[in-house]
Amino acid sequence: MSNWAWTALALFAVWAVTAFGIRAAVQRRRTGDAGFRGISGRPGSASWWAGVLFVLSLLGGAAAPAAALAGMPTLPGAGDSTALRWTGLAVALAGMAATLVAQSGMGSSWRVGVDAAERTELVTSGLFAYVRNPVFTAMTVTAAGLALMVPNALAVLAWLALVLAVELQVRVVEEPYLARVHGPAYVGYTARAGRFVPGVGRRACIPGA
Repeated sequence: MSNWAWTALALFAVWAVTAFGIRAAVQRRRTGDAGFRGISGRPGSASWWAGVLFVLSLLGGAAAPAAALAGMPTLPGAGDSTALRWTGLAVALAGMAATLVAQSGMGSSWRVGVDAAERTELVTSGLFAYVRNPVFTAMTVTAAGLALMVPNALAVLAWLALVLAVELQVRVVEEPYLARVHGPAYVGYTARAGRFVPGVGRRACIPGA
């Protein structure tokens, strides 16, 4: 069990460094801007909670394998299933790869957070031709895989926090922003590409909805 926890912790560290640290460094080298915009909204608002929950999910993702190493028990039914851990490893690796591909596809438009005063290019090619938020989808898949590798309560809570953070960020912050900035082009895009999964969530985006 400890070997799986150490593996999950190492994978989380690699994922965090590549998806945020290295990606930000590449962004700064190419554009002069690391792309970090921070938490949106006033404290207590839905957009603020999106940012807070995202941070908590990352902290929980690191803490879950550490807690497993410290002796936190797995959830009932998970036991010492090797098949579950191997499945988690495969899912996590696929999610990590997809995260990097999706981030790369954003080019100079990659951001962490939203600055309502700036305008970025609307990316609709590559993975974005099928899913409007492939980075978030890939991150959620990665977190699910890591949770399967160390299936304790903290891992599940961290994954749930990420899902809620992503839902709030997309629906409350990003979709209204993109609809306002790109207008009909974004509305047409929402009719072609799913929100998180191909073919699911295609609709005309109504700002503020």
